[in-house]
Amino acid sequence: MKTALKPRWILMLILAMVIAAVFVLLSQWQFSSSRDEPPPSPTTTETVRPLTEVLDPLAPLYATNADQMVSLDGVFVPGTRVLVQDRLLGGDDGLWVVQGFAVDASSNSSARTAPSGTPGSPGSSGPPGAPGDEAVIPVVLGWVQHPEDVVPVPEQEGAASIVGRLLPPEAPAVQRPVEGEVPTLSTAELSNLWDAPIYSAFVVASEVDASGAAVPFDRDMTRVVVGPQPQETPVNWLNIFYAIEWVVFAGFAFFLWWRLVADDHRRSLEDAADAAEASHSREGSQVGETGGRREASGLDRATAGRAVDRPVALPGDPSSPSTPSESGMHRD
Repeated sequence: MKTALKPRWILMLILAMVIAAVFVLLSQWQFSSSRDEPPPSPTTTETVRPLTEVLDPLAPLYATNADQMVSLDGVFVPGTRVLVQDRLLGGDDGLWVVQGFAVDASSNSSARTAPSGTPGSPGSSGPPGAPGDEAVIPVVLGWVQHPEDVVPVPEQEGAASIVGRLLPPEAPAVQRPVEGEVPTLSTAELSNLWDAPIYSAFVVASEVDASGAAVPFDRDMTRVVVGPQPQETPVNWLNIFYAIEWVVFAGFAFFLWWRLVADDHRRSLEDAADAAEASHSREGSQVGETGGRREASGLDRATAGRAVDRPVALPGDPSSPSTPSESGMHRD
């Protein structure tokens, strides 16, 4: 506990808390991104709205406006019919029959600000009122199983009013070109084919009227029916995994701080143990030196005592001890 209260470790704890807070915010962002925005409710999308109120030419179609039922007035553009490949209907593979429809410029506010040089703009060479003057939107009229099935079906012509579902375009695909067919319903590709400004969306027609009368636009074809999108909100599990990962990183920041404090505490204990061991070693050496000096002093005193107790032999003193050699000398 004392080690954790050191100023440097308090500062490191504050830094770990800041890093963990950033990781938690990133985790929250990933969690919020894991659920896509739900599609518009059917009560909104099934109410028919004018196309010009929902989308402008060349503007992207956002998810909030996709799947909307729209109405549009204009003219079918002759010579723009194409077939879109790989369309399934009831488990059968076929093609969509698509034709360009020039939206009425009088209800199109964007037509007034069309770039110079485009059909219908002040710098355009096309005559006013021609189909090329207005932005074109692809309209899905029906489904056929084989390309030859559409040969007897005449193209739509003239002015009409259409009601249908507005859907986002598809991405272009690269493949060997087939005359009169396209691999996907890509508005970018159709814009090049039709050489006209185009909406970044397409309409699946459900009603076509001309002069107030219904037009059998899907005659000799199967009508394409697209219902409202399901209201389920999909979950992106990859974002959830990233969110959990950021939480783990936040916990690791505190673990790393605790680990550094524990290592510092262990080092301090080891240093204290080393210091105590060194102190005991010095005390032991001092005691050994003192005992050696005392033992040497005792030997000196014992030697001196023996020297004092030994009698000194005097010449001619019969009481003093004599060696055999000295006795023999006297005897002689």
